Amino acid sequence: MPPPLLACLLLLCLLATARPWSAAADAPRPAAKPRVFPLRARQVPAGSLPRPPSKLRFHHNVSLTVSLAVGTPPQNVTMVLDTGSELSWLLCAPSRQQGNASAASSFRPRASRTFAAVPCGSAQCSSRDLPAPPSCDGATRRCRVSLSYADGSASDGALATDVFAVGDAPPLRSAFGCMSSAYDSSPDGVATAGLLGMNRGALSFVSQASTRRFSYCISDRDDAGVLLLGHSDLPPFLPLNYTPLYQPALPLPYFDRVAYSVQLLGIRVGGKPLPIPASVLAPDHTGAGQTMVDSGTQFTFLLGDAYSALKAEFLKQTKPVLTALGDPNFAFQEAFDTCFRVPAGRPPPSARLPAVSLLFKGAEMSVAGDRLLYKVPGERRGGDGVWCLTFGNADMVPLTAYVIGHHHQMNLWVEYDLERGRVGLAPVKCDVASERLGLML
Repeated sequence: MPPPLLACLLLLCLLATARPWSAAADAPRPAAKPRVFPLRARQVPAGSLPRPPSKLRFHHNVSLTVSLAVGTPPQNVTMVLDTGSELSWLLCAPSRQQGNASAASSFRPRASRTFAAVPCGSAQCSSRDLPAPPSCDGATRRCRVSLSYADGSASDGALATDVFAVGDAPPLRSAFGCMSSAYDSSPDGVATAGLLGMNRGALSFVSQASTRRFSYCISDRDDAGVLLLGHSDLPPFLPLNYTPLYQPALPLPYFDRVAYSVQLLGIRVGGKPLPIPASVLAPDHTGAGQTMVDSGTQFTFLLGDAYSALKAEFLKQTKPVLTALGDPNFAFQEAFDTCFRVPAGRPPPSARLPAVSLLFKGAEMSVAGDRLLYKVPGERRGGDGVWCLTFGNADMVPLTAYVIGHHHQMNLWVEYDLERGRVGLAPVKCDVASERLGLML
């Protein structure tokens, strides 16, 4: 596991949809071959990205990113790939900065012949899927969108459209937020110019591109992950187990209907089932308590009762091999308080730790080894470093849902099948999958 929290992981250079996009796609078309792209390590600084109000304030400390070409002539941009967000956005450089180095990672709308602002009267400006619905600028009669920042400040911009080049498919005209606020680039010199919304909302990139299936494997190495967009009969070495997407029959106030929600049925620690009532793991009558698979969140969060049961059993089973921190006032990122002291310069005994398994209807996700503990940057207790369990207490955030983050999706093939309303899971070494898929597709 790479050491610093604000460093590391992943990501993605994108693809093409399962079939060329067309505004009139009623006639059957031959299926295009899916595109396979590598996932590479990228580092995104805390506080640098806007986020919807429902997101965690440290939501994008470590992010998956995808490189796309936008506009005419095309401009290369790097965007965070987020299955938990709807509206894509780009950092748009003001006209006075468009020749400056500070705008190198920004999208330059004035330089694109195909850029267009969305008028107030358009259907896109009437979307109610977004946490903060679009508004109308009375002076310009153009549609405006707003996002909140990790530090609590706000940013707004214009709702616009332009063409996105996705692989060698025909360019896709897609709506996005053209945001005016600037931020620092990442320490490794890779600036992130925006976010690619991949949930099921009407304004997400998935919906606008008519993409019905996509999948990825997030590697624990820097350069061995893979992203696949489009339809494909996966080879036998990827035997997926599917769990259905969950959707209540009626709209509920706290249920996110455009998220990738699944049914969490139970949790095991070292093979031992935790005594958690089924009602604790299911959404309540308001919709609070759904379980979301989210590539944009780093770690996994459990609601209070489930987290307390996990914490107690993990501490019990690891007592012979780990020294508990024993500091009731310490919580890493204000949500992770199952922490341990490990002698400085040594890794924790990962191979001797009990696996934590999340049980779904028809599928299972097992978290083991190096993915269980994370070293807290800069935190010391005498000659010991501080390591914390990578499951957080959602009640401390506060958050009203279970969220499965990308850290626990490492070396796991994850498929989002919108046609059949399901999510597929299969443990696999991503470097092996990447190599074999590259030869087969």
